[in-house]
Amino acid sequence: MPPQIWVIKASGEKEIFNQIKLRDSLRRSGACEKDIANVVTQVLSELKDGMTTEKIYRHAFALLKRMHKGVAAQYNLRRAVREMGPSGFPFEQYIGEIFRAKGYDVHVGLIIQGWCVDHEVDVSAKKGGTHLLIECKFHNEEGFKTDLKVALYVRERFNDIQKKHESVKDETEEFHEAWLVTNTKLTSKAIEYSKCAGLNVVGWNYPKVGNLQNLINETKLYPITALTTLSGADKRHLMDHDIVLFRDLFSQRKMLHGLGLDEAKINKVLEEAKALNEMTLM
Repeated sequence: MPPQIWVIKASGEKEIFNQIKLRDSLRRSGACEKDIANVVTQVLSELKDGMTTEKIYRHAFALLKRMHKGVAAQYNLRRAVREMGPSGFPFEQYIGEIFRAKGYDVHVGLIIQGWCVDHEVDVSAKKGGTHLLIECKFHNEEGFKTDLKVALYVRERFNDIQKKHESVKDETEEFHEAWLVTNTKLTSKAIEYSKCAGLNVVGWNYPKVGNLQNLINETKLYPITALTTLSGADKRHLMDHDIVLFRDLFSQRKMLHGLGLDEAKINKVLEEAKALNEMTLM
């Protein structure tokens, strides 16, 4: 391979291909060192100047899928979350389930009175006397970053609700922390402001510990979109019926039959779900 191969990111920017980044992403997905070596060798053999990172990803994913469907689903996790759209409601339900699994009493889509206006709060989560107001910002465009405007908006919404609570403490419930949870990366300004303003922020790769990928692996609440044995249309149908977690499929054979799947196909779907569930990840 030439010393420098330029690849094109989703944003259109060019960068030098970094083999270490590919290896790290495969390792984080639970791939063994033998499989990592095989995937990297085959990707490098077809790497060309000007190739898109999307094409590199698809190649690595296809190779993993043949080796280990559970690992492939984990490698596909970020994309799977992005495929929960186009609306953000399945993502709000999903984040609610993650916090519920962490022991919170959760409500999704509440209308809360503010000082100036009423607000539809995406997720309300309470545990041990601490009440979280969680705003979920979903985007299904690759390369999109959640910016400063969103962080400002979430903090101001929290402030408006708290101002109302301070004026009529017996009539409204107090929120103690404002959270922004997004499936995207964050701009440096959004991170800088959030640290200064006391806004808790969770993105795909932020913070280093406790980011969205960490929360998903910690709770093992993988979205149905992570499964490679279901078509996109089947996944959308299930989400339209409020099924956002693959674990719910174990009690939904009837609904899987309703999708027109035969027993052999259903068994493949459930086998993949079981394999993903049983993966032990760092």
